[in-house]
Amino acid sequence: MDTSTFYLEGNDGKQIYSSKWVAEEEPKAIVQIAHGMAEHIGRYDEFAQFLVQQGIYVYGNDHRGHGHTETLNEDRGYYADENGFETVVEDMKLLTDVIKQDYPEVPLYMLGHSMGSFLARRYIQHYGDQLDGIIFSGTGGHPGMLGKIGHFLASREARKTGRKIPSDKLNKLTFGSYNKAFNPRRTEFDWLSRDESQVDRYIEDPLCGGVFTAGFFEDFLNALLVLYDGDEHIPKNLPVYFISGDKDPVGKNTKGVLENLRQLESVGLKDVSYKFYPGARHEILNETNKQEVYEDIHQWIDQRL
Repeated sequence: MDTSTFYLEGNDGKQIYSSKWVAEEEPKAIVQIAHGMAEHIGRYDEFAQFLVQQGIYVYGNDHRGHGHTETLNEDRGYYADENGFETVVEDMKLLTDVIKQDYPEVPLYMLGHSMGSFLARRYIQHYGDQLDGIIFSGTGGHPGMLGKIGHFLASREARKTGRKIPSDKLNKLTFGSYNKAFNPRRTEFDWLSRDESQVDRYIEDPLCGGVFTAGFFEDFLNALLVLYDGDEHIPKNLPVYFISGDKDPVGKNTKGVLENLRQLESVGLKDVSYKFYPGARHEILNETNKQEVYEDIHQWIDQRL
């Protein structure tokens, strides 16, 4: 197996850090990963190695404001000056173009986790015909009134203090309630996983965490408020798989995930399925039962090849 990194040039000239996991044999499929908020593509190394062993190559990039892409551009926790959410989706399409150029005949799947699941949702509204299937991990439902309040506050704060200024207020509004269900609380990030070693690795990783900017929250929350509106443009024959821990606060303990499932079925998608993992929290690829999750993803892809 070979792991390597490379750079994409965004449509505005920004350098986008990217990784790929490949092998000598021709792949039976490829998975493009869209990682979550306040993390980076390197955290998917173990999962990617598993997939390569099954004959599935993996590509992914660090989104703007994240990981090594942020290090290059010095904009931690910030998407872009204009149309930030859409700009990140376009970066993902640039990576798809690289994959299609390298392996034009190989089926391509996308896995979006958490923030990446919302980016992936927007991606398939624009470019669903580029994929053979999509997996949503740790996603959530429509933010409702709380999202509207959050977007109003984010817009006001961005105007008042500047879009690139980190916002403790918006960070607490977004994440403040996620840990409440877990007692006793060992860290602020117990909601991520039951595996304490994985939680500690996240906390100790200098490319994870941090307080994001008012501009990020303004862009992200605005995107969530209107995200459902584009679902009618998703190809009706695109297979969709939702996976979530049933104790994931982002998905409201599965309620938000089921809301998404019903929404996609209502616009005519024909192959929409899901699996919930009892007791698992937000990062199911880093959970105590991660091997089970890995195998389920592999099986779902295999069944659609």
